[in-house]
Amino acid sequence: MRVAVFGLGGKVGSVLGPALETAGHEVVDGREAGPEGCDVAVDFTRPDAVEGNVERCLAAGVPVVIGTTGFHAEAVDARAREAGLPCFSAPNFSQGAALMMRLAEEAARTFPRAEIVELHHEGKRDAPSGTAKATAARMGTEPAIHSVRLPGLVAHQEVIFGGPGETLTIRHDTTSREAFAPGVLLALEKVRALPPGLTVGLEALL
Repeated sequence: MRVAVFGLGGKVGSVLGPALETAGHEVVDGREAGPEGCDVAVDFTRPDAVEGNVERCLAAGVPVVIGTTGFHAEAVDARAREAGLPCFSAPNFSQGAALMMRLAEEAARTFPRAEIVELHHEGKRDAPSGTAKATAARMGTEPAIHSVRLPGLVAHQEVIFGGPGETLTIRHDTTSREAFAPGVLLALEKVRALPPGLTVGLEALL
């Protein structure tokens, strides 16, 4: 496929571009070349840039895979439905993170008391993270979320459950942004088969 990547020079994009090429895709810079003539686009930019990038892609008839968090999802969903095209977003493209959220959802049935600690690099703009908010929503118990932003971190989350005389901790660590590539490749493969509008969550594709 010919893939337009918005944010090709960013922290994730600089890792994702070579991974896409290794997988046999043709990669173009979405900002410079635009999405025209591409099969799909990928956005790993900033929350305030997502809607404009998506609008540009939908106008060109190109579905979008969104890795940025903190954007106005309702607006993107409405615009994609209007255009009759699918878009996909995930708070975290790591398959291990998706499994962590699934396990937290299951554990919450037994341990209703829990708190979430999410730790990210100091450049991450949104807090709490999209992954933490998605985890909390799946647990359905309104756990408190604590956000940490420090240099030296990539993306980490632990869900700590407490009960009489015991605790249970479910933790996932992303030590390299290479962890996001398999999830993005999966989304690229399946996004065009999704219904018009915005589909959210890697678990929808697994």
